[in-house]
Amino acid sequence: MWAKIVFATMLAGPMQAETLNFCWTGGGGYTMTGRMTLKAGAMARTVATESDVSAFKIAGYHRGQLLGTWDMAQRNPDTTWHLRFDPLSMQFLTGGSFAGTNSQGWNANGDVDDCGTSGFGFNSGNYAQDICVNGSYVAASSIPPETPFHATRSPVSADCGLPAPLSKSRLREKMN
Repeated sequence: MWAKIVFATMLAGPMQAETLNFCWTGGGGYTMTGRMTLKAGAMARTVATESDVSAFKIAGYHRGQLLGTWDMAQRNPDTTWHLRFDPLSMQFLTGGSFAGTNSQGWNANGDVDDCGTSGFGFNSGNYAQDICVNGSYVAASSIPPETPFHATRSPVSADCGLPAPLSKSRLREKMN
């Protein structure tokens, strides 16, 4: 019996932090890329929340031109920071009432108007998934709230199309 438990533990390996990338395609040529690191053990949870995240950064684009960025290190007590992620499906939960179990608020509240005067933010609630730029809701970015939004372990590009190209050294590492 002990041998089975020890063997199963060895197969499972130690729980480690996991870094994931994501790319969101909104309406009107708006996109957003991001990267988050989930703390050790968070990938084993049913739902990971903002308290399970140790690093998080997003960058917003319009037709490939950078609009702004936000990093959770910039948070202050008034910053909207609400995240719900399903590690099993690698999907952010969307389509529910704001600040509920199926919504997101990354430097943008339910009205998508509190991202700061030189800021960027993302919101997913029951009305839409959309962005905030310089303290204003960008209506043209809105897409249906239930649109799936996935994370990946692969690199992403600003246009949310093909994966970002690898440098020659990273390509060599990947092939070996």
